[in-house]
Amino acid sequence: MTMQFRDLASQAAADGAISAEELMALREAGWADGRMDPEEAESLFLANEQVRDADGDWVRFFVDSLSSFVVHTVEPRGYVDQAMADELIARIDRDGRIDSFAELDLLVRVIEIATSVPDSLKSYTLRQIEQAVLNGEGPTRTGTLDPRSINETECDLLRRAIFAAGGDRPAAVSRAEAEMLFRLKDATLHQANAPEWQTLFVQGVANYLLGFGGNEPLSAERAGELERFMAREAAGVGGFLGRMLTSAPDIKGFGSLLGSGDEGDHLGSFNDEAAVAEVLSVDEKAWLQSCLDADEELDGLEKALIVFLDAETGETFVPRPGRN
Repeated sequence: MTMQFRDLASQAAADGAISAEELMALREAGWADGRMDPEEAESLFLANEQVRDADGDWVRFFVDSLSSFVVHTVEPRGYVDQAMADELIARIDRDGRIDSFAELDLLVRVIEIATSVPDSLKSYTLRQIEQAVLNGEGPTRTGTLDPRSINETECDLLRRAIFAAGGDRPAAVSRAEAEMLFRLKDATLHQANAPEWQTLFVQGVANYLLGFGGNEPLSAERAGELERFMAREAAGVGGFLGRMLTSAPDIKGFGSLLGSGDEGDHLGSFNDEAAVAEVLSVDEKAWLQSCLDADEELDGLEKALIVFLDAETGETFVPRPGRN
């Protein structure tokens, strides 16, 4: 099947375009056994390099197929390990840049659907998004990139990336992401940006400063341990939960994974940490001031951010004197 898929992909892209009929044949051949192997994945990358005018259907197939391969090939499924991340980066970064925005969409989709990805993959993806938003032109699954401003498609790409499940701060905005939003704001300040951009900027930076991500996801090792345990022939869910109530010594390690134990203590700790996150710390105020100082004046997006933070915290953030 691998040879058939590779031949189909090569033939389909030979003329620089892939028809609906060729795409249907690739879908049927690629998922005939419910999985994709490394040779088939490579053939999709090669085909994508030959497609001159990629349409939404091709980009969608490319992204969905390869993101599923990257995220679900290594056990435990959903956890992208360092080796897979390094291989993906090396494959995309052969000439030091992304050659197509299908590849950009692929990177975003991987960190979007994965339970966890290495920090190196998240950092690489953020760098590529920033460069694509500022300089890129070309199609994604939902629209096109525009180097002159931040459009609706780029806002969607940014939102998906910074609020992705995988990465160093799952489903919450990290410092690196917040700083990227500031850089993009400064670079496109006087452009005709999409209305969604101000909302994304304010929400993204405020999420970093005030957000509380809650519990971190299970590590890959812990997830694999639980996955193997639950896969045992006699370990049906019903029986497992029943035994959990009567034989704690045998499954003590899994109790914390499934929420058993001192729930009151866990809930109190969660609430305490969330309350702390809702107040700007001295370090957070210093960071915010340094970002505001990066340009010459307090612009409209920065003012909107300060108004939002003041409303959320009940305090008044006063920028350093000299800014207006």
